[in-house]
Amino acid sequence: MSHRPPAQSGRVTSAKIVIAGGFGVGKTTLVGSVSEITPLTTEAIMTSAGVGVDDTRQVPGKTTTTVAMDFGRISIDRDLILYLFGTPGQTRFWFMWDELVRGAIGAVVLVDTRRLADCFAAIDFFEHRRLPYLVAINCFDGMQYHNPQDVRDALAISSDVPVVACDARNRESTKHVLISLVEYVLTMRRSRAVAPA
Repeated sequence: MSHRPPAQSGRVTSAKIVIAGGFGVGKTTLVGSVSEITPLTTEAIMTSAGVGVDDTRQVPGKTTTTVAMDFGRISIDRDLILYLFGTPGQTRFWFMWDELVRGAIGAVVLVDTRRLADCFAAIDFFEHRRLPYLVAINCFDGMQYHNPQDVRDALAISSDVPVVACDARNRESTKHVLISLVEYVLTMRRSRAVAPA
């Protein structure tokens, strides 16, 4: 999607979204696939210092890792720009998460169903902070091995949290995930606004 100028009659709204998940799940790929600007990444070459710390068995070709954040931007329409902040996946970098989520409207928890346990910490983090999130199942090799309800049950998440399938390499697929999150956040905000005091 090309960047379009803002509508003359309306003002442009921007929103911050966090992309989180376990090590090697595809967060950098997701940000890069959808960003209309060259994404800022803080990828570093994995060294021997990570041996025994980073489990690369499920991602044997992985040679780099995010050490601070990824940053991208996408214009959803003329009036809405999303700023994407991808988190580092390893626990030793989680001290940065509090800063990365400051001001965010919501989060995407990207999951690899072969390593579902890797996303529990991200889900706990967002639930504890009451930040709306959705779960996006990254379909590696273009295959969806588990349906969304099975993933929801395995993660023991609330029935109102969206669970969607995506291909983090595909722009349209990733864009659909981000739109789903924005719609979910708006629905939650509307329901809170009309809830009795």
